[in-house]
Amino acid sequence: MKEKRRYQDLGLERDRLVHVPKVCAGCCQHRQLTFHHLIPKKLHRRAHFRRRYTKAELNVGIEVCRDCHKGIHRLYDEMTLAKQFGSSDRLLGDPALQKHFAWVSKLRISPLGCSPSNIRRRHK
Repeated sequence: MKEKRRYQDLGLERDRLVHVPKVCAGCCQHRQLTFHHLIPKKLHRRAHFRRRYTKAELNVGIEVCRDCHKGIHRLYDEMTLAKQFGSSDRLLGDPALQKHFAWVSKLRISPLGCSPSNIRRRHK
């Protein structure tokens, strides 16, 4: 009961808070999102990046769906992502990634992240 009052005090319904659809920064579809660090975490401990960026700058990223995230890492290695695509504008503006994002946007995937072909249907 207290939890329900807390959400009512904010002027929100609890169900609306839980089921808010999010939009992928790459393909602009409503899907489950993952966080993509603009400078990959694997490189955060290297002296080159420690000298040039603060901890807050190293942890900046964008939220993309799993398919867009996989595509980003398939096309570019970590060092290329860190040095050439250190901002969201450069990453999202790359022609090769835009082509991949356009392909992902055409996939039939439910907002929960599972495609209709992955769901097993029972045959009677």
